[in-house]
Amino acid sequence: MPSVPPFSRSEKVADYEGKCKPVVWKEHGVRSIDGTQIKLLEGAFSDAQPEQERQKIVVLYFQGNASSLPPRLPYLSRIMRSVKDQASDRVALTLVALSYRGFWTSSGRATQPGLELDAEAALEWVLQRYGEDHKIIIWGQSIGTGVANLAAARLCRNDPKQFKRISGLLLETPFVNMRALLLGMYPQKWLPYRYLSPFLRSTWESGKALEEIGNRRSGIRMMLLQAGNDEIVPEGQARILEKLCVAKGISVQRQVVSGALHQDIMTKSPGRVKIVDFICSFATESSRQARR
Repeated sequence: MPSVPPFSRSEKVADYEGKCKPVVWKEHGVRSIDGTQIKLLEGAFSDAQPEQERQKIVVLYFQGNASSLPPRLPYLSRIMRSVKDQASDRVALTLVALSYRGFWTSSGRATQPGLELDAEAALEWVLQRYGEDHKIIIWGQSIGTGVANLAAARLCRNDPKQFKRISGLLLETPFVNMRALLLGMYPQKWLPYRYLSPFLRSTWESGKALEEIGNRRSGIRMMLLQAGNDEIVPEGQARILEKLCVAKGISVQRQVVSGALHQDIMTKSPGRVKIVDFICSFATESSRQARR
């Protein structure tokens, strides 16, 4: 729903600059794999200090399927400020957010195949722009968790060497696939909705993608963030993915944000704390390795 709420495609980054400081967001026009013009936003601190002796971390963010990126920037900036406060001088953090085709100022029409191409292009842009001394975390929210998982699995399959640069997956309100989402939302056999899965235009097979990643036996670490009162993703979806990851040997933790609705995790303090702790853990991990 790229045009929900109304006028979301006409939002401007400048309208939110004051709420983002000291994080500054730059717009980048990028061509997707099929040539479609898409937009990336890159956030970094305006008062950034020299990066020597600090762990460089880049977070690639895939949004959910409603609204556009600019209204999310104050919340993403708040996460970045909290990481900076908690990690002190140990982290140099950058966040890159993708505006899918058909969303905000990106061209084209939103479809699953198109969004997959956009995610591939965004990941390729990050891998080329930032050196091997940067740890890369992929963060997806809602539909963005499917985008994140499929992008990671594709990189794992096509370029295992580059995939080793992906340190973490942060999945906020994830689900197994669209069919499981339908069955969970409408468990009653007499309702017609549960039988519509063969006709779905989007499938977002996160479960299969994570199985593929697990088969590679990579060292990737994962966090599943579940909204305690999620009104869209049924109870149990994150737990299924957790069991799948454990079975495949993926290092995973599942956290529940009590009282949170589907869109609330990043806006509620307990949710922010869990996100920040996960990002900062990669700097702590590097510090331990350096002392060995």
